[in-house]
Amino acid sequence: MSTESTIRDEIEEAATSVGAVWPIHSFVTANPLSGFEDRPFGEAVEEAAALLGGRGYPSAETFTAALEHDQIDREILKQKLADAGYEAGPEAALKQLADTETSADDTTTDQVDEVLSKWLSAFLDEGSAHWSMPNREAGFYSVFRGMVEYDSDVPTEGVVADLPESPVETIETVLQSYPDDQWVSIFEAQLAALPGWTGFIKQRVDDEGVWQSTYPISLTGYLAARLALVDATDASIEPATDNGDADSVDGLAQAFLQAWEATYRDDLVGTVAAQSESIENVETSSRPDAQLVFCIDTRSEIIRRHIETTGNYETHGYAGFFGIPMEYQGYDADVAVDACPPILDPEHHIIDFPTDDDTKARHDRWSGLRAAADEIIETLEANAATAYGYVEAAGSGYGLSLAARTLVPGRVHDLIDAAAGLVPDEHEFCDPLVHHQHTYAGDLPVGLTHDEKVEYAATAFELMGFEQFSRLVVFTGHASETTNNPYESSLDCGACAGNPGGPSARVLAEICNDDAVQTELRERGFDIPEDTVFVAGQHNTTTDEVALFANDVPASHSDDIAQLRTDLTTARETATRERAETMGADRSTGVGETERRAADWAETRPEWGLAGNAGFVIGPRELTSGHSLDGRAFLHSYDWSTDDSGDALEAILTGPMVVTQWINAQYYFSTVDNAVYGSGSKVTQNPVGNVGVYQGNGGDLMTGLPLQSLMMTDRDPHHQPLRLSTIIHAPVDRVTDILADHEELTELLDNNWLSLTVVDPTQEHRAFHYETSLEWQPAADQVKTAPATPDTQAVADD
Repeated sequence: MSTESTIRDEIEEAATSVGAVWPIHSFVTANPLSGFEDRPFGEAVEEAAALLGGRGYPSAETFTAALEHDQIDREILKQKLADAGYEAGPEAALKQLADTETSADDTTTDQVDEVLSKWLSAFLDEGSAHWSMPNREAGFYSVFRGMVEYDSDVPTEGVVADLPESPVETIETVLQSYPDDQWVSIFEAQLAALPGWTGFIKQRVDDEGVWQSTYPISLTGYLAARLALVDATDASIEPATDNGDADSVDGLAQAFLQAWEATYRDDLVGTVAAQSESIENVETSSRPDAQLVFCIDTRSEIIRRHIETTGNYETHGYAGFFGIPMEYQGYDADVAVDACPPILDPEHHIIDFPTDDDTKARHDRWSGLRAAADEIIETLEANAATAYGYVEAAGSGYGLSLAARTLVPGRVHDLIDAAAGLVPDEHEFCDPLVHHQHTYAGDLPVGLTHDEKVEYAATAFELMGFEQFSRLVVFTGHASETTNNPYESSLDCGACAGNPGGPSARVLAEICNDDAVQTELRERGFDIPEDTVFVAGQHNTTTDEVALFANDVPASHSDDIAQLRTDLTTARETATRERAETMGADRSTGVGETERRAADWAETRPEWGLAGNAGFVIGPRELTSGHSLDGRAFLHSYDWSTDDSGDALEAILTGPMVVTQWINAQYYFSTVDNAVYGSGSKVTQNPVGNVGVYQGNGGDLMTGLPLQSLMMTDRDPHHQPLRLSTIIHAPVDRVTDILADHEELTELLDNNWLSLTVVDPTQEHRAFHYETSLEWQPAADQVKTAPATPDTQAVADD
């Protein structure tokens, strides 16, 4: 008999097979198979298919479409098929793939899943329900134990008829006839039966937020309730063992996937390598009129490219939280939100504090009126005595509103913009409180010390390789704008944990405008001219509008700001034409089409988000400027020549590269099996508890992206499901040294969760592809020679 601590440890071990799921109001894109990353990709997707039922590779239909659209080079494909031992041609291989594709059957635990999802949605509700489940403060298992007898869907059989006080005792009772060495596999199978709810519980427990501390739940308590229901319904406890004939076709699918990835990667590497050689002896250009720093997000590539054509502008890429791991609380916000990637913990609490009393008063007046009206309406809608009369009286008004949003959403967008103009935005009368306050908000210090401010600013400029500063340096966060969209936060900044990036941009701009910070930065070698002003902004990724938060810019720079705003408007017009076309609209509609999508309450595809992402380029902008990357590449600025220690590159590889791999994996798996790893069609979704969505009226919490974020039609994918191809512009020895110090990175690479290519400017701009175990191979010779460790002598004969 296992001890209680052993059982809890075994449950934690079993739960690693289920990826964490964040609440939908703070959606975080993460690899749903993160618990399998210690295994080779092929092995991982096979095990996940057996456990979770999801497909691990694109379908034969998807591969066929890619082949027909020349997204897969046929010569590369023939070589990959031959390497895998398949002599038949691509068409015969595709037919073999199609003939073996099957759909998952219903399980014997459907009744258990249905009952549990009902209980979990009620218990885990985060403010959506007007009448919440009673006694939630006691914890999930205690509530279940006290109330399950009143649930007519639960048979009064087995242990559920008299549940023990301890959840561990319940688990022991149900599993007493099974050997201890089978318990972990049983736990794994039962936790994987509802991976959405399990993943959400995992994340909630790890986060230790307000909802968890107020209404606690544990994996042990959840599993005890589940096993009690399994016992009561006489459902199967032991995990299934039939893996079908997946092995026979996975090799084929892997060959097609590798060929597709190699086709994309070779094209991108070719661009970077050619540009690397062409810029080698180019002198630094004159001082730009402005430098704009955007998030590395793939959507930034499009707007950056269009901005650069409007004037003497230089753009850079940097992680969208701008390197400051903070918890942010806006002026009107009731709670603070994390504004940093999930792989980091917040280290500072930053709030907005008013600096303009008159504007603050105007904001408070309008906001107060709106809040009072919202409260009255909510009360009338929720009150049983007034709801019917309210609907009768207000129905015509709501009908007109719905008709307007449906028939003329663009006009509605204009009206909303006009109304919003009456209420000053927070940045118009507030500044972020960045100075250290010698106080704490929970466990976090409020503000930053002088040394911390200097370090964050210096790190930003070091990682991006800044060597000169223009009169305006704009840190540009990003956010989306959509209507009636539960997945709105999935379109916001992933580096800010699914929140807008504007606050992070404002914090870094405030830091860099500090005279004391600038003085110390100059002592560190950053030659910041006296006329340089740092400004914050925010890129609306739905409409491509870039707003500048420039109220406090000195009069000496007013003309610079005015010109930049004019050019940003021009860039928006051309960028939206490009993006409108990708969504099947007329290019000429541009701005109007994107505004319509932002305001249309029935629009299922307001923007593409990061769909299409496939590459990550780490290097100077000159490597990709002037080339359209179709919004498919993350771009992080980096200059190897200013990073002698390699510390900047190390920070990029251990931070942004890991986050982009998470994002890429989420899009990949949501595309290859949307029913299991995605969330299905928005048309049939129902929000639940302010934490996620169902398909239909119940069941598991859906974990990934909806079909409309990935597919042009039900059968035509917009997102090409490829694993991330990372390309670094740096000496290959430097990259090798960094990887040797970080087992977590080599594990991802050795197990083929992403690929890595280095374009080495010190070795005649040759490209080297990472193979395995810190071994590299000249990119042009990959199919001809065995892996080799590159050095000057190794490439001299080529």
